[in-house]
Amino acid sequence: MADTIIERCEAKGLRMTEQRRVIGRVLQDSDDHPDVEELYARATAVDPRISIATVYRTVKLFEEAGILDKLEFGDGRARYEDADREHHDHLIDMNSGEVIEFFDEEIEALQDKIAARLGYRLKGHRLELYGVPLKKR
Repeated sequence: MADTIIERCEAKGLRMTEQRRVIGRVLQDSDDHPDVEELYARATAVDPRISIATVYRTVKLFEEAGILDKLEFGDGRARYEDADREHHDHLIDMNSGEVIEFFDEEIEALQDKIAARLGYRLKGHRLELYGVPLKKR
């Protein structure tokens, strides 16, 4: 499998304009869950000719091709992350909107156990926890 978003787009036969390449690199370099507005700001810092419409069309294209996962955390903003990332779950801070990625073996095992008890084998899942900090940071 190709390593970068751009390589995976090319492997799927997507036409990669220079502006799509910039957006792909911005997404590849993101360690957070940017929405289209954030992607637009980051992409135009590299190439000011990129329009917001181009960013919208590109993330839709990448999502439809299975390159990006669209995440909705209940704040009215669709966010995006690389679909080829290691499995993880999300904890969303309801005060700040911060999204914390985590992985927990016990939760993974419990989900498998529950599915088996109900007569299923898990093929995938998405876990989102919503909370507020116990104390101010």
